[in-house]
Amino acid sequence: MKKLLLHSCCGPCSTVCIERLKDEYDLTIFYFNPNIEPKEEYEKRKEEQKKVCEHFCIPFVDWDYDNSGWHDFVKGFESEPEGGARCQKCFYFRLLETAKYAKNNNFDLFSTTLTVSPYKNTAVVNSVGKAISESLNIPFLEESFKKKDGYLRSVALSKELNLYRQHYCGCMFAKVIQDRQMAEKMRKID
Repeated sequence: MKKLLLHSCCGPCSTVCIERLKDEYDLTIFYFNPNIEPKEEYEKRKEEQKKVCEHFCIPFVDWDYDNSGWHDFVKGFESEPEGGARCQKCFYFRLLETAKYAKNNNFDLFSTTLTVSPYKNTAVVNSVGKAISESLNIPFLEESFKKKDGYLRSVALSKELNLYRQHYCGCMFAKVIQDRQMAEKMRKID
């Protein structure tokens, strides 16, 4: 089997991806998410990812929490809407590190769980992965894990495994937007 390094944004999203890939690839999870804040949230999500890896007997790589490097990389894009240019830069930052690790550690290809989320643009994620693949000369496995009810399956598996499911992508910019939207919905209910 080919060795696949799978970048994972979180345990819940990884469930269905692992389920679909584990019999076809020699799979390793790469946890690199310096966008997640606060640090306590990052640690909580990391522990859930470890739990998923243990359940599926999949190796887990915990990479550097380079939050300041991530902030430097997205500087100037803080006010972008969720799903906009800041997100594309964030995908690039995380997938570039994944590809470098894959290449330096004899993996055959790399991919990401990001395409399971209904909130992430699969075409954008895959185009970022392909661009990095071409620049570093390591294959990228293009996927749309949300197909065939992938997201719904991830929710079901998360319930089965009693996983913590977060309510924002991880970055504080998205959390502020989501909190504002939730407050507006609550005002309308009152």
